[in-house]
Amino acid sequence: MSKIAKKPIEIPVSVTVTVTVTGNKIAVSGPKGRLEVTVPVEVQVKDNLVKVEGESQMAGMSRTMIFNMVKGVSEGWSKTLELNGTGFRATTNGKQLQLALGFSHPVIVDAPEGITFEVKENKITVAGADRALVGEVAAKLRGLRPADVYKHKGFKYEGEKLIKKAGKAAKAGAVATK
Repeated sequence: MSKIAKKPIEIPVSVTVTVTVTGNKIAVSGPKGRLEVTVPVEVQVKDNLVKVEGESQMAGMSRTMIFNMVKGVSEGWSKTLELNGTGFRATTNGKQLQLALGFSHPVIVDAPEGITFEVKENKITVAGADRALVGEVAAKLRGLRPADVYKHKGFKYEGEKLIKKAGKAAKAGAVATK
């Protein structure tokens, strides 16, 4: 068993973890929502601790999935995207995100179940209890207009370092020689 799989997971007071009789289906519920997963290893809950049992190559991954679920229903997960560019705007309308990305039409993105959008000064925060779903929705938003390599217009993750390419030599101030 991996080192990660041996570490027990502490269950916060506001979270309940239930395991089926076979020990493979886990349901975690808390103030932020309810998540379920089926894992290929046996799981036991004792004294506010979740332990992964058995020798399996998927034991560490199963433990990490359960930990992410416990943290998601208690604290939640979020990713922040920055939208840069002249005329690029983002607004929310209920569970919809309305984007002006330089196309001839506005782009409207509906939030999946369990996901919320928040916009402040062209910074879009995607939040929810399911870590994988939050990352997937953020990646789909970024895919609508990824930051270009010349002017960095478009979406980028908060804190992402982008390398700017130089333009043509004539524009950069270099003298063209024959």
